Amino acid sequence: MTKDEFLLRFNLLQRGDSGHNYQHHKPLKNAAVLIGLVEPDHKAGQQGLQVLLTKRASHLKHHPSQVSFPGGKVEPDDSSLVATAIRESEEEIGLQESAINVIGQLPAYQTISGYQVTPIIAFIEKNQRFTIDKNEVAEIFQVPLQHFLQTDEHHIIVASRNGKQHNVHFLPYKHYNIWGATAVMLKDLVNHLS
Repeated sequence: MTKDEFLLRFNLLQRGDSGHNYQHHKPLKNAAVLIGLVEPDHKAGQQGLQVLLTKRASHLKHHPSQVSFPGGKVEPDDSSLVATAIRESEEEIGLQESAINVIGQLPAYQTISGYQVTPIIAFIEKNQRFTIDKNEVAEIFQVPLQHFLQTDEHHIIVASRNGKQHNVHFLPYKHYNIWGATAVMLKDLVNHLS
């Protein structure tokens, strides 16, 4: 999918129902993540938009070694959820605000770790040089958006927590196991584009 095709589908289509059904019954902390879409590097053999993902550091308290989007909790100085996603992306992977073109967002998701996370969708200028904060991120990688558009790669298991059932989504890619909130955000984005 090209940038123009993405924009046409994203802007014209109405959002459908979310595949996410986990809900807390206590106050949540606000957070935001950046779903970064990078135009392909044809010299590297890439075709179509690429989704920017990170693998979290293994020593972190919440979600160690999991695949995620750059982002984190809202700080008092953040003027908006967009500002949170941009600030966290710069802190975690060195992504400069000038390289980010925000185009929209998805509805907020409640996570098991007690956060309400809002995904901010943006185009990222290609050929960015990233600087990983090793305290937070172990790896940065990209996955073709087309991979997620292939729904035969979407898997769901039903889990139980506190006597209630909820869906846990999985979107494997090569040796990466993309699951949980990151997977359901991607699945909802794909559903919106389809």
